[in-house]
Formats: sequence, C-alpha cells, structure tokens
Amino acid sequence: MLKVSKFGGSSLATGEQVRQVCDIITDDPSRRIVVVSAPGKRHDNDIKVTDLLIAAASQRLMGKIGASECAEAIERYRNIATDLELPAEIVESIAHDFTDRLEGSTDDADLYMDTMKAGGEDNCARLIAEVLQSRGVEAQYVNPKDAGLLLSDEPGNAHVLPEAYNRLRTLNERPGISIFPGFFGYSNDGHIVTFSRGGSDITGAILASAVRAEVYENFTDVDSVFAANPSIVSDPVAISELTYREMRELSYAGFSVFHDEALEPVYRAMVPVHIRNTNNPEAAGTLIVPECNSRKTPVVGIAAMSNVCCVYLSKYLMNRQIGFGRRLLQILEGEDISFEHVPSGIDNMSVIIREDNLPADKEKRVVEKIRQTLAPEDISVERGLSLIMVVGEGMQHTVGVAARATSALADSDVNIEIINQGSNEVSMMFGVKSSEMEVAVQALYKEFFDAHNS
Repeated sequence: MLKVSKFGGSSLATGEQVRQVCDIITDDPSRRIVVVSAPGKRHDNDIKVTDLLIAAASQRLMGKIGASECAEAIERYRNIATDLELPAEIVESIAHDFTDRLEGSTDDADLYMDTMKAGGEDNCARLIAEVLQSRGVEAQYVNPKDAGLLLSDEPGNAHVLPEAYNRLRTLNERPGISIFPGFFGYSNDGHIVTFSRGGSDITGAILASAVRAEVYENFTDVDSVFAANPSIVSDPVAISELTYREMRELSYAGFSVFHDEALEPVYRAMVPVHIRNTNNPEAAGTLIVPECNSRKTPVVGIAAMSNVCCVYLSKYLMNRQIGFGRRLLQILEGEDISFEHVPSGIDNMSVIIREDNLPADKEKRVVEKIRQTLAPEDISVERGLSLIMVVGEGMQHTVGVAARATSALADSDVNIEIINQGSNEVSMMFGVKSSEMEVAVQALYKEFFDAHNS
C-alpha cells in the first residue's frame, strides 16, 4: 500500500509540531511520499512564513531591501531547528538560500515573487528530511524540478501540465520516504511558478494521482470537515464521508480545510482523500470518495462565501438577441474578470463576481462598455452580498428541499436576493446581504441538521 500524506502549515509551525509530524510519518510504513507546506501561524496573532516572504519580496520590488522580513522568516526556521537540536549548519544553509532568493533578479516581478514564496515550502521539506534522517530514517528531500512537476507558465496561478504525471510516477520507485515541497513546480522554461495560495493541497493531489496512491491523506488542524463553519454554528456535526463533487462545492464556497482545485487530480484517478488532524491522529477524520450510498439526509453541508457583488441588467426580449450572453462575458474577459454564477431570466441576467475582482475603476469601465455594447434598459451593481451554498447529492432524490430552505430563511426574516440551482442538483445557492449571512447559515443548519429534523 502506498499513501501520499500532506501536512499543512499549522502542522509545521513549531518544533513540537514538526516532531509530531515525524512521529505520524514513521508510524505507518506506507507513508512513503510526504508533501509539506511552509510553517504557518503559531498563534492567532502570528504571521505565516509565506506572508513574511511575500512582504520581503514586495519591499525589494519597491526598491527597498526586505532584509528584516526575510530575517524574521529565517528566525522561524532557526527556532524550529533549535527545538529539534539540529546542527547549526542546517539553518545556515536555509539562511543562505533565502538570501540568494531575496537578492535575485527582479526583472520579472511575478517570477521573482514566486521564487520568494516557494522558499517557505522548499526549505521546510529540506528541514523535515533532516529531522527524519537524524532519527535514522531513510528519507530524502525531492526537488520538484528533478521529479518532473511541470506547470504552466502562470506565476501565482499555475496549473499542472499533462506530461508531468508520467514523470512523477517514478516517485513510487524511490527507496525510503520522499519529502516533497508543496505549492510550486517549474515551467518548461525552468522558472519556479506557484499554484494559488493554499496550493500545497494541489501538489499532494497531483502526486497521489501520478503514483496511483491507495489514499491521499491531508493532515490539518481539525478532526474532520464539519457541516457548517464552527465560528457561525455552535458545535456543528462532523461529516464522516463526502463525495468529490460535494467537497468541491463546499471548498469553493468557503470550507478552507481543503483547496477546491486539489480535487481534480484525485477525482480523475479515483484516489480517496482522507482529511485528518495532526494533533489528534486517532480521530476518524473525513473521507472524500466517488460515491456515498449510506447517507440518510439530503444535505451534507452549508457553506458561505462573503464579499461578492452582482452585476444586474435587464432588457426586454433579451432572450431573442443571439449572442447577448457571449458579448456580456467577453466584456468581463476583456477586463480580466472571472465570474462565479450567471443566474438569468428571459429579460434579465445577473453576473456574480467576487468583489476583489471588480474594483471601482473596473466597475466603471465594465458598466460603460455594457451600456455601449448591449444597450440594456437597466444596469446596476450591488455590493455587500454573500453566497450561501446548501450542498448534498441526496437533494436530487428528495422532494421539498428548496421549499424547506426558503421557508427557513423566511422564518428568520432573511431576504433572498438571488437563488440558483445547478442542473446536477448537488448544490443550491442563495444570495443574501452580507449582514444577514450568519443568520441565514444558522437558519439553514437548524432546518437540515437539528435532531428533530434528522
């Protein structure tokens, strides 16, 4: 049996956490490929190593030095190494690597930023390999370039190239334990490029797919995936099993325990994902699988996404104008704006966009282009919205789920601004004012998960 195990930043933030991670790795001989993030926060007011590196790179790109931020990142590794009683030369090597990155070429700002960001994971992987070797374990750091992790040339938002999978497959032939840094790979031109933030999940999923792992273990800081955000709903129920499609919907809409893009590689290879807690490895966790046949309830989880806006336009006989929707989306494409949903009627259309993708200057240009190109009778932009996703594959076989959801919101005096359901009926989306988001989530949770409704 071969497992790919990924450990997140909170699992690697201190020497004690690293010690726990190494105990988990060596506890199971099938954990032969391990993916690590950069050290995360040690406490709520702490700064992640990746954020320190971004700050250092930003300073350098502004013509400053960035040395203090870089030094703070190095100090984080020094503290971990000291706690683990590792030789001083290990930290010296890490410090030298970070200094080289900081002083590198800034001719291409995006590539420079990616080179700096990738240093967190890269040096953490080297550190973990050293810790395991100090225990007498056969372990080796694996450079993504040497292993063949080829990515598209899209700094900060790279995607795996198809040919990478065959190259990565040889990882299962390496002796001992392979420690692989998450979050980054290399373009065909040999440049370091990173995935979007949280992309170590994606690295682990790619490797699990490439080597056809029996399971992809994703270790984090919670016992399982919960049916709702614990900061909104008190003591929500744990989810023991999810399908890939359900997890994709929940991750997209705010469940930060697993990166939504990380599901595609394991979905293609049908590799189960096991969400587990580094600090409580005996907990059952949550299993993500192709199908769940034993569930008795139609809804598995409720997620919420804040900070979205809606571009609303109406025009009589819009449905008769061939190419209307295409031209609208082309206007957004021309401004490099991605959209989330496009609910529509016969004479109106709404485009839901994340607010940070539509700053004020872009909004002004987009609205003017829409007026000139499509001549709508009415156009408006509404901000301060949240999307609530009710998710569960059982909804497609259950009558009355939408009625229960809308009644629960009405009973809590939550006004529905937008409603949309995909044709596969895995999720149902409600747009509400952000000020009513928490009340909406609580109302829906009470409807579908309270004991008297189960």
